[in-house]
Amino acid sequence: MPEDKDASQASKVHDVVMVGAGPSSLAAAIYTTREDLDTLLLEKAVIGGLAAITDRVDNYPGFPEGLTGMELAQGMEKQAERFGAKIDFGTVTKLSRDKKLNLIRVQTEEGPEFSAKTVLIGTGSHYRQLDIPGEKEFYGRGIHFCATCDGAFYRDKKLVVVGGGNSAIQESIFLTRFASEIEILVRKDKLKASEILIEELQGFIDSGKIKVRYNSTAEEFLGGGEDGKFNSVKAKVDGKEEVIKCDGVFVFIGLIPNTQFLKGSGVELDEAGFVKTDLSLMTSVPGVFSSGDCRSGATMQIASATGEGATAALMIRQYIEGK
Repeated sequence: MPEDKDASQASKVHDVVMVGAGPSSLAAAIYTTREDLDTLLLEKAVIGGLAAITDRVDNYPGFPEGLTGMELAQGMEKQAERFGAKIDFGTVTKLSRDKKLNLIRVQTEEGPEFSAKTVLIGTGSHYRQLDIPGEKEFYGRGIHFCATCDGAFYRDKKLVVVGGGNSAIQESIFLTRFASEIEILVRKDKLKASEILIEELQGFIDSGKIKVRYNSTAEEFLGGGEDGKFNSVKAKVDGKEEVIKCDGVFVFIGLIPNTQFLKGSGVELDEAGFVKTDLSLMTSVPGVFSSGDCRSGATMQIASATGEGATAALMIRQYIEGK
């Protein structure tokens, strides 16, 4: 973005600044801009968030044949911009409330500070890591967290997937497009995925494409040879140590909220770091709202995130009108 435009955005007082441009914020922006509220979205990575890198979305209402996450994200982005939302790239590092002027200050890593009557925190979550030996060393070079991003590198290769929930099963099924063999390591004695996904998985188990190993945990990622490339997982299976040879590992063990920047802001978080809100989706700081996957109690579904975004937008309008 040109410097003069940056300066213009930073110098004005926006009705609402949205931190993060995932489905929840994009949905909220559609509503706020239609209400003639000046709306700026700040995104540090990918517009659409994790939804944008999801291979297939089959449970979003109104799309009977499903669609890709990128298609959904791009459609929401265009719709928000059509009504006047402004989307800029920037990493928010701090929020603070100016009690005298009754404004929220939004500081970015890149330099500009934005002022707003209200703020919506819609920063979503990121993939939880195992924090075991070898994970950092082989990150992106054998250890991955996004099947859509990196699955194609493993055509006709053997893969290990770590996790037993919906995302692990869904991504394992997606990886069968490329891999010749997949082993899923499940920490407990049963899967936590939905019944429909388990039924779909069974077909791949019956064909020999996928093998599920229960009571199994990854303990270390190993490499070898002259090039030191990743080549195996040291695992504990039914209490016994085993080395599983494979070409790559995909880890799907949950999400961590992107709320680290809220430290010292006064915004109350729960024990896991998710943002606490009241029934109006407002946080402990007046004028600061939250919706989507970073909010405490979120269901981690795109449809519910967009619904929360719409609700937050209506609550923001009421808050501004009542000031």
